[in-house]
Amino acid sequence: MRTVGGRTDHVVVVGAGLAGLSAALHLLGAGRRVTVLDGAAGPGGVAGREVTGGFHLDTGPTVLTMPHLLDEALCAAGSSVAERLDLVPLVPAYRALFADGSSLAVHTGAAAMEAEVERFAGPDAALGYRRLRGWLTELYAVQMRRFIDVNFDSPVGLLGTDLARLAALGGFGRLDARVGRYIADERLRRIFTFQALYAGVPPARALAAYAVIAYMDTVAGVWFPRGGMHAVPRAMAGAAADAGADLRYGRPVTALERSGSRITGVRTEDGTLRCDAVVLACDLMTAYRLLGRRPRRAVPLRAAPSAVVLHVGTDRTWPQLAHHTLSFGAAWHATFDELTVQGRLMSDPSLLITRPTATDPSLAPPGRHLHYVLAPCPNTVIGPGPREWRELAGPYRDRLLAELERRGLAGIAGSVERECLVTPADWTARGHPGGTPLSFAHTAAQTGPFRPRNLVHGTDNAVLAGAGTTPGVGIPTVLLSGRLAAARITGPLAGHSPGARAGRRRPVPEGRPT
Repeated sequence: MRTVGGRTDHVVVVGAGLAGLSAALHLLGAGRRVTVLDGAAGPGGVAGREVTGGFHLDTGPTVLTMPHLLDEALCAAGSSVAERLDLVPLVPAYRALFADGSSLAVHTGAAAMEAEVERFAGPDAALGYRRLRGWLTELYAVQMRRFIDVNFDSPVGLLGTDLARLAALGGFGRLDARVGRYIADERLRRIFTFQALYAGVPPARALAAYAVIAYMDTVAGVWFPRGGMHAVPRAMAGAAADAGADLRYGRPVTALERSGSRITGVRTEDGTLRCDAVVLACDLMTAYRLLGRRPRRAVPLRAAPSAVVLHVGTDRTWPQLAHHTLSFGAAWHATFDELTVQGRLMSDPSLLITRPTATDPSLAPPGRHLHYVLAPCPNTVIGPGPREWRELAGPYRDRLLAELERRGLAGIAGSVERECLVTPADWTARGHPGGTPLSFAHTAAQTGPFRPRNLVHGTDNAVLAGAGTTPGVGIPTVLLSGRLAAARITGPLAGHSPGARAGRRRPVPEGRPT
């Protein structure tokens, strides 16, 4: 593994999101002096917080999986999840509601899920689920060890016995077809393939290797931190500060200073902060702008689909909703085509509805409830642009509420006391290329060693972290990106080899929210 050469005593991390904080914690654990700069008023980045009328809205990701990766970052700086957070395992992880009126509780415990699948689709489906779970577990073991939790120096790094093992597991086939080998019921297959949307590829075209995301959701478990998802970056920032990091908020970075091929300082409005190395954990395009370069690629980077998010604080809730509820429309393949090819809003949307007050009522005033409705939509490259979204926003909000009413959330429009609507226009204004918070699609040409690497060509001591670089989008991979960035500066981190975990106590057992 290539590492940053020369002195690396003082590292400046640009960005106090999950990736930047992960990098900071691992650098602190390796004995580096760390300063974190962020233009916002506090930590979190995309995982932000907005408070309105006593409702505490998480403005970023709402699904937390693989918490042992968070624990590793905290442990690196002498803390732990147990000391900083109260994580609640979600049971069920999701509830799925289908257009035909059927429903399914998605459990991550093997026995509970097998029983639920048998109730839902019969004994043959339960047997297929058992075999699918085994395949997902094997796939995860191979990929995490060799293709996700690893710094690639070139595509040659893919070669080896693990690549052959991944091929033997069918990882280079198509996701929907591979899952279909185990499960015939089309509704049930959606539970293990909808995650391809996060990768920006329809399940029928996605590589079967992307089923590793389904492993994280449906086998390893889903958690929620009391206090909301924003509690995660707050905990990480607190641990970093206690370990000696200098966290400076309200300090947007305006430029990088260099001497030859090395960054020597990071400039803010307050002046220049000298450094020996820098981790750019801001948006990838912002990082390239600061570096004064563009990605060296034969084919331009392709943005993932975006999302409209409607946060509503209501005076009631609905019993069919779990903490996370997947509300599927009748259409499936056609809607993916609308999102990724035609650039149209979904005609029959599948929605993620999150009700955080189901687990932590303190996030809303007494007797009130908080609901977060995520509707996938095209990015602004192939779909409506920011200007069009300013006109579409109101009508689309009304359309979403009408659709939720039609699907059984009676009276939802009249129940709204506070709301916040986020569209691709807002993601664009926040600096996300293509108007999407999901960064760049995980196509075959933008995955693993083919994704923008975290080492910067032409700069000896700058490293990238975040969703746009290795290994990709999602809380687990973003946390890993911070650790991989730190390893580029320090060399292999203590207690870590590719795919290994820190051998310290882990109070959050993996895969046990039964």
